[in-house]
Amino acid sequence: MAENNLTSFPKEKINILFLENINRAAVKRFKDAGYDSVTLLPASLPAEELKKHLKNVHLLGIRSKTHLTRELLEAAPKLQAIGCFCIGTNQVDLDTAMELGISVFNAPYSNTRSVAELVIASSIMLIRKIPDKNKALHEGVWMKESKGSHEVRGKTLGIIGYGNIGSQVSVLAEGMGMKVIFYDIETKMPLGNAVAKKTMREVLSEADIVTLHVPGLPSTVNLINKNNLKYFKKGAVLINYARGNVVDLPALKKELEAGNISGAAIDVFPEEPEKNGPDFSSIMCGMPNVILTPHVGGSTEEAQENIGEDVSGKLFNYLESGITTGSHTVPALNLPAHPNTHRILHIHKNVPGVLSAINSELSKHHINIAGQYLKTNESIGYVVLDVEKRISKEALRLLREVPGTIKVRLLY
Repeated sequence: MAENNLTSFPKEKINILFLENINRAAVKRFKDAGYDSVTLLPASLPAEELKKHLKNVHLLGIRSKTHLTRELLEAAPKLQAIGCFCIGTNQVDLDTAMELGISVFNAPYSNTRSVAELVIASSIMLIRKIPDKNKALHEGVWMKESKGSHEVRGKTLGIIGYGNIGSQVSVLAEGMGMKVIFYDIETKMPLGNAVAKKTMREVLSEADIVTLHVPGLPSTVNLINKNNLKYFKKGAVLINYARGNVVDLPALKKELEAGNISGAAIDVFPEEPEKNGPDFSSIMCGMPNVILTPHVGGSTEEAQENIGEDVSGKLFNYLESGITTGSHTVPALNLPAHPNTHRILHIHKNVPGVLSAINSELSKHHINIAGQYLKTNESIGYVVLDVEKRISKEALRLLREVPGTIKVRLLY
């Protein structure tokens, strides 16, 4: 039904702000659907400037550099949803977003392949000692030798964290003829011939190459440290494309200098510059057989396009249909449309009696509910109601007065 493709609020008045040079596929989706007020900025904004913009923004798209604090979220009274055009949501105060009824989406799988390919590429470069040879040749030194250079075929790859990226690395590594072992705090089904190990120490002690794919949690800070670096095989290499604080870099440097670790690839750092330019420094700079990259594990054109399509699709579905699949803050609902109805979205505190109050108020005013869907999480409830067109405005008014209400929107 054509009317279900229209929001109740005029599309030209819905303000959409995309920061940090988000892929233009996201802009195109909304422009093609008739949303004209779409702003795309090439970088993040200082907090005070962003605060001014947020007063009138309905949808916000960010990447990893923009940090949305409680103060900023509370300064965005019209904000319906946030799209994190990356794999994580650490940059958003999710508790506050949930409290305010703001749906937060991300793209947890869209750059998996890009990261996995770079892990394999770095493994080959390091085990062949290519960084050393590259540096020497740039300095005019011819270093044609095979000593210390190896094939990855037949070597053991140890994966710490067997999630979306870790398991994809596993598949690619087996295709290269490698043996794969892994450790994860959760029980995971091995892919191919990969073997799960009971402890991280087993992986570290058996692997020729160790690659990290763990989330940024208090429990993963300095996960690789001076205590367990001693368990690595002599001459092993370490790859960190996970989070900047999961490796104790000073401890790693000591092992590299001692020759116990033969190489490393680091893509993420404890502190990273806010923008491109000559402001980077790390204790790892200048180390031989160390590949340093500026947080580009998932930065391919293919990955960014996939992320743009994925997150903008989730934002679009929420704006137009109230679908919250993939949200980190609002309970997930995916709803069929009912003919000849208007749809109302009601977000409320998860306390007893709210649904009863909604039904009671509508019933008292003889408002028929054609369809009703409820889902809750630990903090909030999300109700979608399809009601008769002729009384939808009255229903909206009544729902705004229900105790515990956080946010109400007439969708169409």
